[in-house]
Amino acid sequence: MGTGIATEADEQALRPIPESERTSNAAAQFWIWAGANIAPINWVLGALGIKLGLSVMDTILVLVIGNLIGMALFGTFVLMGQRTGVSQMVLARSAFGRVGAHLPTVLQGVIAAGWCAINTWIVLDLLLALFGELGITGGIALKLGLVVLIMGLQVLIAATGFKAIAKFEKWTVPITLLVLVAMSVIAWTRLDVQWSLPGTVTGSERIAMMSAVMTAIGIGWGITWFAYASDYSRFVPRSVPAGKVYAASVLGQFIPVVWLGVLGASLATVSATADPGALIVNAYGGLAIPVILLVIHGPIATNILNVYSCALCAQTIGWRIDRRNLSVLVGAFAALFTVYLVFQGDFAKQLDAWLAGLVTWVAPWAGVMLMHYYVVRRREIDVESLFDDTGTRLPRYGWPALIAFVVGIVATWSFEFGLVGPLQGPIARALGGIDLSWLAGLLVAGLLYLLLNRVMPNERR
Repeated sequence: MGTGIATEADEQALRPIPESERTSNAAAQFWIWAGANIAPINWVLGALGIKLGLSVMDTILVLVIGNLIGMALFGTFVLMGQRTGVSQMVLARSAFGRVGAHLPTVLQGVIAAGWCAINTWIVLDLLLALFGELGITGGIALKLGLVVLIMGLQVLIAATGFKAIAKFEKWTVPITLLVLVAMSVIAWTRLDVQWSLPGTVTGSERIAMMSAVMTAIGIGWGITWFAYASDYSRFVPRSVPAGKVYAASVLGQFIPVVWLGVLGASLATVSATADPGALIVNAYGGLAIPVILLVIHGPIATNILNVYSCALCAQTIGWRIDRRNLSVLVGAFAALFTVYLVFQGDFAKQLDAWLAGLVTWVAPWAGVMLMHYYVVRRREIDVESLFDDTGTRLPRYGWPALIAFVVGIVATWSFEFGLVGPLQGPIARALGGIDLSWLAGLLVAGLLYLLLNRVMPNERR
């Protein structure tokens, strides 16, 4: 094992992590991805299905099947990072070109910062509800103070680098898992959970709503993590069996997402609301106080990945700023966005619109990358060419990828049926509200890329 000095230098410069300096392992990947998903937002997502009219069993079915598919695909992106040693958006240069990759990279950077704000916003709601149990009130002033405090902690860990992130997840996630076990036992043994609660939608409307919820909190949830995967698996040596890394990463995502989703759905049958603060207070009352640890830890564990990956995106498009300073800028942007969210209402519609909107670009991008890496390149990437500025080893624009990506976005939107009008495409409307956006984006973009890669030979490298 190396000293770690080269790793820090290459990490800071966005260079490939040398094999001799990759000090992570499969277990670390499990803790990183589990920590990122043991967050209040996931029990809120479970409750979302109930609020939108699905039964408990329908919601659980959507969670399990959707995440099985989404997380299985997520694992394939994890393996890209382990094999190449580079971050996900740097790897995208292989398909999209040195400059063309700026398009998905900018989108990913904005999304990561946005997630940081949403997760912090949910923490505010929960913490104010918990503080209320202790008789502590402060209104907007208290919320704004918490924004600064929580965002500061997140930025501090993310700015330090991968080793700090891995250590934080390794030592804190097992404790939060114990808290989650206690929460689940209390909820399912002491509260009047209505497991047989019927849905309020039936027939074709029920099928349509299940497809929409699956896009938002099932398959769509796994898809949102594709663009992060290699950022952390690049620190795992190639000598670690790929199957072991794949399984650890997939399970690290799947277990907490489904577990918390089921918990949220069951709590929603008690409180009849998808508001995060009300969910905890109504369900636990005075027992909500021990949950503070999980409430504070969850979003921080998630957001350190958002801040870190967002900073990597800024470096990928050529911002020559120290990654630690970039992390501070990301935190400042996310803090301002969080303040904006504080004054907004209708939580369920905003959250669904955000999640469904993510799939619009991530699904087609993923379709292109899967076909490029596993079919066209057959997992063999000229890593050094990804850093070539001369244009001799890597084209500035990968037109087959860019064209397929844009067409895929249109296809995704056409099959999408979100809760807000702009996210309801014409084909989804014609199908009675059935949402197949993720599938349309993956297939259209992926297959079109394969076709264009054959008919545009000058762009093949």
